[in-house]
Amino acid sequence: MSDEAFDIIGDVHGQAGKLLGLLKILGYRQMDGVWSHPEQRAIFVGDLIDRGPRQLETIDIVRPMVEAGRAHCVLGNHEFNAIAWATPHPEEPGEYLRSRKKASNRAQHEAFLTEVEDTPLHDELIAWFKSLPLWLDLGAIRVVHACWNDGYMSRRKPHLGQNNTLTEELVVLASRKGHWVYEAVEALRKGLEVELPDGVFFHDKDGHERRAARVKWWAPDFSSLRNSALAPRSVLAGMPDIPLPADPRLAPYEGPPVFFGHYWRSGSPEVMAEKFACVDYSAGKDGPLVAYRWEGESELRDAHFVSSDSN
Repeated sequence: MSDEAFDIIGDVHGQAGKLLGLLKILGYRQMDGVWSHPEQRAIFVGDLIDRGPRQLETIDIVRPMVEAGRAHCVLGNHEFNAIAWATPHPEEPGEYLRSRKKASNRAQHEAFLTEVEDTPLHDELIAWFKSLPLWLDLGAIRVVHACWNDGYMSRRKPHLGQNNTLTEELVVLASRKGHWVYEAVEALRKGLEVELPDGVFFHDKDGHERRAARVKWWAPDFSSLRNSALAPRSVLAGMPDIPLPADPRLAPYEGPPVFFGHYWRSGSPEVMAEKFACVDYSAGKDGPLVAYRWEGESELRDAHFVSSDSN
């Protein structure tokens, strides 16, 4: 049992209204301008920005909580994208680590840029994003944006800054496709993907041919591709029921409960398995913002989820 209790809060995506509603339901109140709880500390799983209508207001709620020690926050893929968007490419003058020439890159980031682009505040917030850890290991629980993987983490840790943050060098390497740092950061912030055997493919929900599959890294076993793949039911139905290719990154998990976001779940919040809970229930679209109130239990329970839709 831990001496601390935490509220692990899902991907906010600029939905400040949902965040304020959830904090109030959880019993947080403003103290000296900072949202606080007398017995709980909040943990945000990342993806504070993009999509929603109130980007800066979201950060103005979360950042003071983190800086006052009332909350933790890990780096999400959208915060990393913001860092890469703002970082000049060291080998291509006039270009950035996340290309500004690609229309889809700007479209995904538009909500945030509309509020900060070409202002000193933009640089300040990028510096703050860089201060966010890739993961938290608090002893009794662990938190990461998308995937806990001991192999990637142990290899990365000697190269990280203080408190598992990205260094300037790692930001560059994590934007270089094919480099092992890129592979590791992609997994931690987006999930694990495995290559399929030659000649094996499936079509995703948009009809695109896929020769790699994202997998449920929290699964108790990885014997079957169809059972292990993370995809809509319509996609799973067309996926070959074959053994999952051997992959050293996939191994049964041993450790304390893990909390994560990223996966745009829907329906009633429920634990993924005894030690795993996803708290992303599509608040960035039309879903609620969800938190898990952890009070020291080693076996996670559905009843501990709290939603911004709660009465």
